[in-house]
Amino acid sequence: MTDRLHLSERHRRKIETLLHEYLPGVEVWAYGSRVSGRSHDGSDLDLVLRGPGLKEIPIGQLADFEEAIRESTIPFLVEARDWARLPDRFHGEIESNYVKLSVIDDR
Repeated sequence: MTDRLHLSERHRRKIETLLHEYLPGVEVWAYGSRVSGRSHDGSDLDLVLRGPGLKEIPIGQLADFEEAIRESTIPFLVEARDWARLPDRFHGEIESNYVKLSVIDDR
């Protein structure tokens, strides 16, 4: 399924490493233009974070991840949204076209 994601292997691995470090146990879906085929190299990457039991992810944990992404060498904007904080009307849109990222969780 990840072959539909317009993202270099190097950037995908870096993002997955940061997700593992800052958001262990969280299921991560990419959606938007990088999945739909309407992106270019500078397009932002839209992620939705699905916490255990689909419960809200602590704000501090989200902030730490977002800061790590900003300080990384990723050359485009990464928008990370908490599934539990999104209005229900967006859930169906995202569920219709997403790619699940591999996040190794050894906890």
